[in-house]
Amino acid sequence: MSKFRFHRLWMPLLLVLAAVGAIFAVGVLRPEMDRNLNRWLTTAIWLLCGLLNVFWFLLFSRVSGKLRLGIAVALVVLGVAASQMVRVDGVVDGSGLPKLAWSWSGKGTPDLALPAPASVGVAVAGEGEGDPSVALDGTVDGSADVPQFFGALRDGVVRGVEMELVSDWKAAAPKEMWRQPIGAGWSAFAVVGGRAFTQEQRGAEELVTCYELLTGRLLWSHSDAAHFTQWQGGEGPRATPTVVDGRVYSYGATGILNCLEMRTGKLVWSRKVLEEVGSENLEWGTSSSPLVFDDKVVVTGGSTSGAVLLAFARDSGEPVWKAGSDEASYASPLLATLAGRRVILSNNARSLTFHDPATGVLVAEHEWGDARWPKASQPVVMPGDRLFLSGGYGMGCQMVQVTAAGEEGKLAVAELWRGLKLKTQFNSASFGGEFLFGLDDGRMACIDPANGDRLWKEGRFGSGQSLMVNDGLVIIQSEPGPVYLASVKREGFEELGKLEALSSKTWNHPTLAGRYLLVRNDREVVCYELPVK
Repeated sequence: MSKFRFHRLWMPLLLVLAAVGAIFAVGVLRPEMDRNLNRWLTTAIWLLCGLLNVFWFLLFSRVSGKLRLGIAVALVVLGVAASQMVRVDGVVDGSGLPKLAWSWSGKGTPDLALPAPASVGVAVAGEGEGDPSVALDGTVDGSADVPQFFGALRDGVVRGVEMELVSDWKAAAPKEMWRQPIGAGWSAFAVVGGRAFTQEQRGAEELVTCYELLTGRLLWSHSDAAHFTQWQGGEGPRATPTVVDGRVYSYGATGILNCLEMRTGKLVWSRKVLEEVGSENLEWGTSSSPLVFDDKVVVTGGSTSGAVLLAFARDSGEPVWKAGSDEASYASPLLATLAGRRVILSNNARSLTFHDPATGVLVAEHEWGDARWPKASQPVVMPGDRLFLSGGYGMGCQMVQVTAAGEEGKLAVAELWRGLKLKTQFNSASFGGEFLFGLDDGRMACIDPANGDRLWKEGRFGSGQSLMVNDGLVIIQSEPGPVYLASVKREGFEELGKLEALSSKTWNHPTLAGRYLLVRNDREVVCYELPVK
């Protein structure tokens, strides 16, 4: 066999070996490469390998010309047929790779199959105890209020849990209280006074819904004629309602800000925020959970530069101020005190900005990240007037120091360190008293806040979420659906139990209200009662 023929014969094998070598080299040379970028690059390498093999077969293989021509025609016919028979049905997971489905199969989310409940004050369970006009005073025994997204301080740390939870689900498993279908969306729950509030999509209606915590009975719902969808991010609202002083504040995926009565769901006021300020929506929809404080409610803007934050009067909905010149992103604003100054922090497309809560005036700005990629992680307020920032898609993490500037009321921001040891994507990091922890490309990681060094990295949870309870206990909502209890300490990671809670892609944050755990995704919601000592 001639040397030329030998190379032609072995060309497919050489191409496969080259693809394997390229993927291995990427893993060795870029061990901290973002998981999403790594998967897309790996997919691209295999596709290129396949195309080169087809090219080699059609032009240089030893089979007859008629057979090669026939196969070429068959490949074209199969390609055309596939384009008609196969459609993209969202994404496989947080990597963003498309999920393929037959064109005649049903939608990936069941929101169109769920009936849209009547809008306001509907007592699904009948009158009396289930009637939403009857106030549920105080909290349900064993529960605690969680009035907003990501906890009382938006730091992922559970507060107000007076009982001591059992730290071994293998010995004492949580009790499933109820389970039922729910509309599409990536919202979490706020829980106040024995009621659980969330947002969901049912057909052409975007809903704010109120459920009874202990039974799952729908007490009321408010609907808006709005429907957001994006092929990667899916359908429905993204934000979580905020409940303050008997009112529910919600922000829909198309920029509708509502104020509702907590007891009945009656609309108090509503603003079409993006439409009013003339801003385009974000690619994956507005995701900011409303920040309610003093006499104001604050939300983020859209993808048009300017007005990253907008404040409205809590009682009337009248505009109070708008601020910023960047484009908004997907994190929620939070209130903090740094260097003796009370500020609103806003994690934007290109920057982290600090605003005066009363006026919206910019008091400091720190450029960070890449505007091409979304930021969904909350800044973590650290002792000593420090802030920890993190993001996915190769942005990594950094620690900054905040100090009072020379000009009155202004702040200065200086970077202390940066690295790639904690790359949050949809989740946010939390401070565990001595260390920072969070999901680093889907694996639970612990880093030293002094320098960003990683202490350990364990488990595989995908684009999930985490919530710190107490004494180093962490609840992890994995992307595939199961929920884990784990011990997360500086010394290491230990899994303490697992619940087969959900069985499909889950990007929603879990809510722990006392001993009651609420988890949901775009299909189903389930409530557990956790064991206590």
